[in-house]
Amino acid sequence: MGGNEWATTGPYQEDLVAAFRQAQTQELAKDDHGFPGMSIVELWEDEDWREYILTGGTCTVLDFYALIDAGAGDDFAMMRPLTEDEIRGWAPDGRPTREQWETALRRLLDPVGRGVGRCTVLYRDGEPAEIAYWGCSAD
Repeated sequence: MGGNEWATTGPYQEDLVAAFRQAQTQELAKDDHGFPGMSIVELWEDEDWREYILTGGTCTVLDFYALIDAGAGDDFAMMRPLTEDEIRGWAPDGRPTREQWETALRRLLDPVGRGVGRCTVLYRDGEPAEIAYWGCSAD
């Protein structure tokens, strides 16, 4: 398989890790993918879940174990926020809107490899409004 690209948005919180976990919790509540009653941490401790992610995944924020620092390299199954320079490459003022993100999305997905995720805060009327997530499944 070649990996499947996906994109979505989730609720904003100043703490990006907390926002990421909230987005995962919401996604898991919509579809447990046959792993009922488990938290995201419990899922990633489960060998069957890891195999599920490696052979198809969910094409959602559930495909990622943790949110890492923007300056970190690409680690498998880790969601990484964009750096300020990466954001300014498509949103020159550094405060991207949903419209700018949607316009740039094809360009943003191109460098994302299998099992890699990205995120950034999106703004509305100059204020943080939501978080954009995108990535590619591992399969």
